[in-house]
Amino acid sequence: MPETPPQHPDPSVSPVPAADWRHHLNDEPFTERTPRVVAAAKLHRASARRKAGRFIAEGTNAVGSALRHGRVVEVFVSADALDGESPFLDAAVPRQLEARVSVVTPRALRQMSESVTPAGILAVCDTQLTDLAAVTARGRLVCVPVETSEPGNAGTLVRVADACGCDGVVFAGETVDPQGGKAVRASAGSLFHLPVARETGVAAVVDALHGAGFLVLATTMDGDVRLDHAADEVLRWADAGAEGEPPMLAQPTAWLFGNEAHGLGAWSDLADVRVSVPMYGRAESLNLATAASVCLYESARALGRVPGAGSGPGSVPGTGTGTGARPGAL
Repeated sequence: MPETPPQHPDPSVSPVPAADWRHHLNDEPFTERTPRVVAAAKLHRASARRKAGRFIAEGTNAVGSALRHGRVVEVFVSADALDGESPFLDAAVPRQLEARVSVVTPRALRQMSESVTPAGILAVCDTQLTDLAAVTARGRLVCVPVETSEPGNAGTLVRVADACGCDGVVFAGETVDPQGGKAVRASAGSLFHLPVARETGVAAVVDALHGAGFLVLATTMDGDVRLDHAADEVLRWADAGAEGEPPMLAQPTAWLFGNEAHGLGAWSDLADVRVSVPMYGRAESLNLATAASVCLYESARALGRVPGAGSGPGSVPGTGTGTGARPGAL
């Protein structure tokens, strides 16, 4: 079930008017014994995150994205990092009127951080997780990691899905918490850019995707269709005037990606088509995040060839016009 944010703001955190964060700083840095610091440190535990409906984002990348999307309850900055982070806060805090900035001791920041070397700034955020319907309603390209067990992979998959213009991510089955510290850091801010859901029933997720009109694809070593052949089919269809039934990758698509160690196993039987990624070198396979990158990128390119497909919510950026994609970096 989705984690519902608290209905009322924390009474101990007063809203701060835009651009006034400096005037509301605490006179003395909070210590590791300050109640708000203690409460934030508890969010290291998944059970505490579920109960509070909150999680921690660390570093300027994640904190900046959280501020831009209105999810921040409070920003904590280490006293020894305040000067260096002030330009970032000047630019970011006015975008989020409800966020308060508090200075803490370096020791207090280390207590709240899950990093070996804390970045100097972190934020307590309201949960970003949504329900399955919010993802399926958007309807063109969805990433569905199944039984993901590595936090870093979970965050990387969210980042990959964001980069490929996915309409959302659904973590299906018994998965790691995508709002855990390592997962949030690996998402590099992308957690705040698109809907992310977490559902324990894999079959129920696939049923919902089918009900919403998605073609469900599964990545397997012995697929029925090769990814490169499917991509070529889209090219031939587009070159012929895009008439008739769209080929596989040009349809609203949900990709199932398996567990890092065991793949999808029997869950692949729930898919409409099983797809393999051919290896041209000596490597036997790709890791989870790399395989997802290849598949989702090919889907994004294919959907961009569908006539009349626009950009914006509910569609892959740049589809139809070829102008929505922008240069990126590795």
